[in-house]
Amino acid sequence: MSVERPRAATIEDVAQVAGVSRAAVSKVLRDAYGVSDAMRERVTAAMTQLNYRPRIAARAMRGRTYTLGIELPDLANHFFARIARGATGALEGTPYQLIIAPAEAGSREGLRALEALVDRQVDGVIAVSPRVDEAGLERISASVPVVMFGRHDTSDRYDVVAGDDASGAKAAMRHLLGLGHQHIAHLTLQESGAHEPFPHGVRLHEYEAAMAAAGLTGNAVVWRTDEGETPSYGVVRRMLEAGTPVTAVFAAHDELAFGAMRAAAEAGVPLAVVGYDDVPMASHPALGLTTVHQPGEAMGARAVQMLLERFAGRTEPAREIFDVELKVRTSAGAPPA
Repeated sequence: MSVERPRAATIEDVAQVAGVSRAAVSKVLRDAYGVSDAMRERVTAAMTQLNYRPRIAARAMRGRTYTLGIELPDLANHFFARIARGATGALEGTPYQLIIAPAEAGSREGLRALEALVDRQVDGVIAVSPRVDEAGLERISASVPVVMFGRHDTSDRYDVVAGDDASGAKAAMRHLLGLGHQHIAHLTLQESGAHEPFPHGVRLHEYEAAMAAAGLTGNAVVWRTDEGETPSYGVVRRMLEAGTPVTAVFAAHDELAFGAMRAAAEAGVPLAVVGYDDVPMASHPALGLTTVHQPGEAMGARAVQMLLERFAGRTEPAREIFDVELKVRTSAGAPPA
C-alpha cells in the first residue's frame, strides 16, 4: 500500500496565507526594489508556516538562485570558521543562503571548488583561496560576482577583502626583536613566496625585511611545513632535535604556531612563538599565544555585503583592508641569557 506524500506548498499557497498577490510573493523572493518591511514580514511568516521552499531550478531559470558560495581551503583552520560565521550572520534577514565548498590547499583544488560553485549556479562567490591564479579568478568572475579574500593585488573584475598583513607581520617581528631575539625563524607553508600577493607571501616578505633591517640577514631561516598543527609540530621538533640556534618562531598562522609550541614543550626548549589570526584557542590560559588578531567575522560579513552591493547594481570594484592588532600573551618571552 503506497502512502501519498503531502503536497508541497506553492507560491499561490503562500500568497493566500499572507493575504497578498502572487506577484507580491515573487517580489519578496527576488528581493525586488520597493518591497516594504511589513510585506516582507507577512510573506516570510507565511513561508515559514507552510514550510515553503522555492525550487532552486525555477529560481535559476529566472536568473537568480538566492545562494552564495564560499570556498574554504582548510576546514580545520579555525580562522576560516570565523569567516564563515561572519558571512552567515550577514545573510540573516535576506533570502540568501550560504553554500560551503571545501578545497584542499593549492591552486588546482581551489579553482575546482570555485568552478563547482559556479556550476551550481550560485549568485556570487567568496573565494578564500589566495593561491588561485589570476587567469582562473578572472575567468570565474566573468560569469559571477566574486569577492577575493586575502589578495593584495588589484583587479577590475573582482572585489577584495583582506587584513593588513604587512602591518601585522611588522608588529610580530618588532615584538620578537624588541625582546632581544636575534635567531628568529619564520614557519610558513611549502608554496609561500615572498614576492606573491597572498597573505603568507606578504608575511614572509616582511619577515625577511625586518631581519635585514636589524642586520640579521645571516640569521634568517624559513622553515617550510604542510598545512596544519601536526605537520608543523614535526618540522619544528626535527629542527630542535638537530640543535638549531633559533630562539623564536614567527608562524604564518595560529595552527602552525600551536604545532611549534607543542614541539618546544615536548623537547623542553624555551622557544618564543608568535602566531597570526588570533583563533579562539589562542587566548586560552594554558596556551597564551601571542598572535596578530584579524577580525574574521567582520571580514566575512563585509565580503557578503560586497556581493549584495553587486546584486544591487554596483559595477566598480571594491577593496577593503582591515586593521589588525598584535595580542601580546605569554608564549613569547625573552631569549635565554
